[in-house]
Order: sequence, then structure tokens, then C-alpha cells
Amino acid sequence: QVQLVESGGGLVQAGGSLTLSCVASGIVFTIADMSWYRQAPGKQRDLVATATNYGSTTYADSVKGRFTISRDDGKKTVYLQMNSLKPEDTAVYYCNVDRMTTNKGPQYNIWGQGTQVTVSS
Repeated sequence: QVQLVESGGGLVQAGGSLTLSCVASGIVFTIADMSWYRQAPGKQRDLVATATNYGSTTYADSVKGRFTISRDDGKKTVYLQMNSLKPEDTAVYYCNVDRMTTNKGPQYNIWGQGTQVTVSS
């Protein structure tokens, strides 16, 4: 079964930058929407950004102008460039794919294991 593997989280000071990566491991033929979510302690998981396979991107209002989502379908990877980070961006960040076709058939609503991002003030 295809898995999503995230990397790039860590500790950064306010105003700093981080880039998250998420790669789909295994034999994947097509990937539909690729998204990043985040979940702060005691809060629900929220959508941060989405990159569709048609080339469009959308962002939560709280990150517009600071975060950039991009994807490299040849590498089966989605990125989240995060600039001007704020303490309120502290959360576990999760990669999500809504649908992909693999050598073992279609898979739906796949999640990565999450990567911690901590922004100190």
C-alpha cells in the first residue's frame, strides 16, 4: 500500500522559514489533490493549502501570502514553503492525498504520519 512520508519539520524562531516535503512511496500512476493540514494541541485539524492536479492552488486565509504549496508529480512529492512563521503556526502538519491510482488499485483519503513544526517567539 502506498504511504505518504513527510519531512522538514522542526523548531524555528518567529519570522523564520521552513519547507515541508511529502512523498508518496510505492508505485503510483496518478495523484489528484494534494493538501497540507495542521493540528495544534487541543484543536481540530485544519486545511492549510491544496494543490490540484490541474495546477490550481488554494490557501487558508491565515497563511495567504506567507505559505506556498507546490507539487512535483514526477517525484510524487508535494511541498509547503513556509515563510514569516508565527508562533500560532505551531502544529503538527499532515500531508493528505484525496485520491491516487496505484499498482494495487485506487486509494482514497491517504494521510501522512505528520511532522511537528514549532515556532518560538
